[in-house]
Amino acid sequence: MPTPSIACIGIIGRHDNPLHIALFSPHLSAPGAYLEFSFLLHSTLDIFDLRTRQKSNTSVDQDLGLLQAVDERLSCWGWETGTGTRFCIVVDMFGKESAAEGQVMGLREGDLKPVGDLTLHNGEFQWQLGRRRILMKDRQAFRALQTAYIHLLRNPFYTPDEHSPKAVVNGKGQGGEITSRRFIAEVKRIGEIWAPGVTKI
Repeated sequence: MPTPSIACIGIIGRHDNPLHIALFSPHLSAPGAYLEFSFLLHSTLDIFDLRTRQKSNTSVDQDLGLLQAVDERLSCWGWETGTGTRFCIVVDMFGKESAAEGQVMGLREGDLKPVGDLTLHNGEFQWQLGRRRILMKDRQAFRALQTAYIHLLRNPFYTPDEHSPKAVVNGKGQGGEITSRRFIAEVKRIGEIWAPGVTKI
């Protein structure tokens, strides 16, 4: 019985420019898949804008939840950072074959995001789930993507403003996608190991 898996991860800049698009099996080798998922990611931008305006008085990082269900197979989920960078995960409901026979798997709201309240305890950020505390390293897909992106921003050789369309037009930027091998490898790792119910990525 198939279980949900990540089909695509998109990192979209604050100027609605794609910074990184990663495809995962079985869509990786499909002809035209990159173009199809690029279109799908761009179709979520209006939903991001609408949801961001609705939640403008909430926290700095915003989990926007389910953005759109494309069909019975694909659904798009979103997260926006305080700097306007958007993470979009496209989940394929029939992505992987399940090891357990006869078990039907679904996707819950909390499978892509950390659940509970973020607190500072003994100098470490932790998620509070009732009486149980979970260290930040036990995060899920969006938190893992955000951590990878923060590590990329901490790199002194990476300048996020070089990727803006305005900088490219003025001849001051490189444009295009993120080329950091470490970041690309981390996004690939997150997309390949995520499954519903996984609490440590």
